[in-house]
Amino acid sequence: MLKCIIVDDEPNAISLLDLLISEATDWQVVARCYNGLEVLRELETNKADLLFLDINMPQINGMELVALLPVDTKIVFTTAYSEYAAESYLHNALDYVLKPITLGRFLATKQKIEAWFVNTSQQRLSAVQQKTAWPAEVFENSTADHLFVKTGKSHQKVMIKDILYIAGEKEYIKLVTIREELLVYKRMKEVEQQLSHPFIRVHNSYIVNLEKMEKFIDNHIQIAGRRIPLSDKYRARFMQYLNPKLF
Repeated sequence: MLKCIIVDDEPNAISLLDLLISEATDWQVVARCYNGLEVLRELETNKADLLFLDINMPQINGMELVALLPVDTKIVFTTAYSEYAAESYLHNALDYVLKPITLGRFLATKQKIEAWFVNTSQQRLSAVQQKTAWPAEVFENSTADHLFVKTGKSHQKVMIKDILYIAGEKEYIKLVTIREELLVYKRMKEVEQQLSHPFIRVHNSYIVNLEKMEKFIDNHIQIAGRRIPLSDKYRARFMQYLNPKLF
């Protein structure tokens, strides 16, 4: 069951989407928000798989809000304006739906959403099967400048300087480099113990390479154009590194 949040400053638009979701899917609407600030507060305590997001809203518009969301949040933009369509797909969007939303258009969007999540689940299942067949440590025979990362049956050399960040996915981590993403069997706590400066944990689900950081804005860090959340739990340690470098 997908958990979704509807975000729109128009009550009628929220009611329509609420009705379509309840009648045509088995998804759960976990929140209905009327502006971007409500969404950010909601996501502090509740996880959502998907946001139905309006663009024209007060305080923070939909495009600005996406930059503040966790990087793995999937988006369906719902708007009366067509001019943002091309830009929307740069922001993790699964679809771009013009208002007023008809049942037929919603069903087409539903098909896209469920296809994406089914495909993602299959990829994770494949990774679980690989783990069952070949359990192993992530990092083996490491030296000062590189690691050997075990994925499946192979051991792949990864230069430490090429690692952008590491994202936790339950029993796995996703090792993101400048060239590729590697899904490997390891817990974040173990990785944190194995990697030292310039790597630092900034969120329960993220370890970043500080040397790859381009900028930070309040509650997120940008690396290679991707936005990584910075949580309050790890902010003090992060600022200890950053303060001597502030100009």
